[in-house]
Amino acid sequence: MIKFGTGGWRAIIGEEFTKENVQILSQAMADMLKCQRSADKGFVIGYDRRFLSDKAARWVAEVLAGNDIKVYFIEKVAPTPLVMYAVNDLDTCYGAAITASHNPADYNGIKIFTSGGRDAAEDVTQDIERHIAETDKSDIKLIDFNIGIENGRIEIIDPFNKYIDTIINMIDMQAIKDRKLKVLLDPMFGVSKTSLQTILITARCEVDIINDRHDTLFGGRLPSPSSHTLQRLRDMVVEKGYDIGIGTDGDADRLGIIDEKGDFIHPNSVLAMLYYYLLKYKKWSGGVVRNVATTHLLDNIAQGFGERCYEVPVGFKNISSNMEKYDCLIGGESSGGLTIRGHISGKDGIFAASLLIELLSVTGKSLSELLEEIHTKFGYFYMTECDFKFSLAEKDRLLHLLFEEKRLPEFKCKVKRVSYQDGVKVYFENGGWVITRFSGTEPLLRIFCEMQNEVEATEISNVMKNFLNL
Repeated sequence: MIKFGTGGWRAIIGEEFTKENVQILSQAMADMLKCQRSADKGFVIGYDRRFLSDKAARWVAEVLAGNDIKVYFIEKVAPTPLVMYAVNDLDTCYGAAITASHNPADYNGIKIFTSGGRDAAEDVTQDIERHIAETDKSDIKLIDFNIGIENGRIEIIDPFNKYIDTIINMIDMQAIKDRKLKVLLDPMFGVSKTSLQTILITARCEVDIINDRHDTLFGGRLPSPSSHTLQRLRDMVVEKGYDIGIGTDGDADRLGIIDEKGDFIHPNSVLAMLYYYLLKYKKWSGGVVRNVATTHLLDNIAQGFGERCYEVPVGFKNISSNMEKYDCLIGGESSGGLTIRGHISGKDGIFAASLLIELLSVTGKSLSELLEEIHTKFGYFYMTECDFKFSLAEKDRLLHLLFEEKRLPEFKCKVKRVSYQDGVKVYFENGGWVITRFSGTEPLLRIFCEMQNEVEATEISNVMKNFLNL
């Protein structure tokens, strides 16, 4: 079964992520494009450094080309946001990145993008799944990759320079040059090195890099920037006096930040700092879009500037579509992905990192100083996050308990309301909340809780955990 989650199709290599399944999915996409009469606009393909990504990208290209669909094939490993940029720049209706993003090393997958370079909406992925159900191995049409190049059905492209120049033109490069920052970058064995290094060196930053070799096992770590996976970055920032440490996930659409003291800055705080910076220091205007598992500090910041915060289900496609709908300034999620108005519609860790460097340069403040300024004005928030694996039987039990019986534990805080928009989210009258939802990218149940301090957040999270017998 090939099923799309909130971040594309992801599967374990050799089990579901196989050449045959990739080809079947590609044939289904080709059939969908023909039904939509959008095949003549072409299709962009890019890939990251995961095991089989380069080969899988060719498998996709061979099937699309075999169906007389023009393929624009990015010649080198590419960050996912660069692929999205190319879809927008070439004005194709669709594109794809071969990546499993921040999943463990034994996963790979395919992210689908639509016109404008945005994450495919649910109706698109459901349409692909319908075509997959009607596709058999015998239906696959393909041509050899090299023959596709020779006959012009596959065109090798390199959108790197245009992508980098687009970011440079959106950033105050002179302010960064004047500040002369010292930056440590951790690509986590992924694909952000060349892009970020080019931007930062152009801005006259002093840049050092760790964990940049090609390692399909990601150094034995999960390629997701967190306080646990960025320990070496934290130690080196303090030891050698860097102004900031930047970590990016496997395909560079998300980031994790270490401040000058060696503290991990939660993505919630990164998003809050950037929104505050754009409103106060750049004097821009507009609301903010966040998902159901992202900090309500954004709500307070928006209210403080006469703007509005919009809450949406998890999945960046929901962020980008509502940013466009309400003409919002910024959108993001607690997992570290964000974008701003005027850039690509998808999350971009490279652009976000560049904007943070501008923030440091323009404000003249450290990250810890700016974060304290925000908390003093808009309140303190603390979030706990817990992940739990489950069996199929356990999932059925949890689904029945939470979404059929709709049972909840007794909380010490007074409940204001309960939402089943995405998972089950309990809002408390004191402004805190707790949400329980199934991951759309991994077989995990996740519990997020945000309160005014760590003790309360941990206590509420444990109440939910114990109630679910996890």
